[in-house]
Amino acid sequence: MGRKLVSVADFVDTLKGFESEPITRDRVLHYCLETAVDRASLACYTHFRPDLYTRNLIYRDAIFEVMALCWSPGQRTPIHTHNGQLGWMSVEQGALAVINYKWLGCNASDNQNVSGMDCLAGATELDLDRREVQECFPGGPVNAVDKVQTIHQVVLQGKEPAISIHVYSRPIDSCVAFDLDKRSCYRRQLSFYSKYGDVVVEAGDLSPTPATATPLPGAR
Repeated sequence: MGRKLVSVADFVDTLKGFESEPITRDRVLHYCLETAVDRASLACYTHFRPDLYTRNLIYRDAIFEVMALCWSPGQRTPIHTHNGQLGWMSVEQGALAVINYKWLGCNASDNQNVSGMDCLAGATELDLDRREVQECFPGGPVNAVDKVQTIHQVVLQGKEPAISIHVYSRPIDSCVAFDLDKRSCYRRQLSFYSKYGDVVVEAGDLSPTPATATPLPGAR
């Protein structure tokens, strides 16, 4: 049985209806697995650039944040945390791979707010263990993060541009990012390319991400 196709407005309204009860990983995960967002309703939130993936805010309140991320070939995120918050990602177009990591230790562990999940950053000797890779595509798995699995990197696979829907609970304004070459981490402030359908970034504000990413063996 296929997923129920809904507009992005209906998708958000259903999430808002969850707010009367405690938000759980599995409740939102099941909803995302049962639902596909009509791509036509995402048109004003989809902005592709060749030099960086774009984060486009659809909805935000005290409980939920909903975004559309748009990916061009070769783009990827840094390895990053989610501040110990819940998160879900479904792919509506193209294919993405999520590489999961586990924090093993660092030389600034006294900065930890939630052990292994989030910190004040500043480590110069850290140890991450690369774990499983999850491939996400339309109709396929929905990636979820929680207090157990909170560190990952998202990489576009193939040559088709991708659109992914991201839901966070609660919203986050920054995360810890990791540089494995330098074995260091830093606090990364998050921003949006567009908000509620309007582009808010000016040319001088752009901070490009790496233009290419190493493909994963056997990736879809």
